[in-house]
Amino acid sequence: MRSLSHPLVTGGAGFIGSTLCRLLLQHPDVEKLTIVDKLTYAGSKDNLPVDPRIDFHHIDIVSKACLNLVFNQTHPTCVFNLAAESHVDRSIEKPEDFINTNIVGTENLLEICRHKNVPMIQISTDEVYGSIEAPGIFTEESPLAPSSPYSASKASGDLLCLAAHTTYQQDVVITRCSNNYGSHQYPEKLIPLLIQKAIQELPLPLYGDGQQVRDWIHVEDHCSALIATALKAPAGTVLNIGANKELTNQDVAERVLDILAKPRELISYTDDRPGHDRRYALDACKARELLGWQPIHDFDTSFAAVVKEIESKLA
Repeated sequence: MRSLSHPLVTGGAGFIGSTLCRLLLQHPDVEKLTIVDKLTYAGSKDNLPVDPRIDFHHIDIVSKACLNLVFNQTHPTCVFNLAAESHVDRSIEKPEDFINTNIVGTENLLEICRHKNVPMIQISTDEVYGSIEAPGIFTEESPLAPSSPYSASKASGDLLCLAAHTTYQQDVVITRCSNNYGSHQYPEKLIPLLIQKAIQELPLPLYGDGQQVRDWIHVEDHCSALIATALKAPAGTVLNIGANKELTNQDVAERVLDILAKPRELISYTDDRPGHDRRYALDACKARELLGWQPIHDFDTSFAAVVKEIESKLA
């Protein structure tokens, strides 16, 4: 049984990471929480709650020496690795940043966790599977076929984790989640970008024809699954996490405009990006059965709440 008495979260000041930290601090087993974050453009300490149990370290997981120092000082009982470069467009422009954080950084964590016998949860993405035509759906046994430097770097990290389990019997679990929405998301991502554009009555840019399909899950549902994974999933397990809410990018843009009472004519189309995956879809039955988990957020209600929250912040 893994212990949550003192978890360490890398990338804890980011969108998903900070949500996980808030949920961990609500868990009765958590006595102390160590957070490691490089504080790039997408991470901010303002995303974190004020809590005396938080021990924050401003470091880059690419620095093995700094990581070792943190582990020696804090003695974590479990590690959640959410430190990642994650924006596909940025990976196309500068793939080396993604290779460093998502591959080298992951290997650094694996080695330290192995030598210190600390379990590690590797948070990955459905993008490692590539694109799939309807009505197909990805299972954990689907082959990896990444299309971008970002997804290729995440797939590489996954393979390192699986190799560590096979070679060293290391306690590592991999989760692959669909697209997240919720509070504290950096505005370059699709949903907050569309909301901000709509509020300002500026064109809402969609790649290509806007018919790319994504499976959406509320970030709190994702993070509750991560905590359940740490407590229940056997070492070496791979788990898909999704809410079976498929929408085209145009569907998302239209919902934003309708909630804000803005004209749909604000939708505009731009040249598609290179290697753009057409559709993602995950089978999350294994996670539901193994963890006893299921998403609890109704998409229509929670999506509207996110739109209104961003609108109130920009008012």
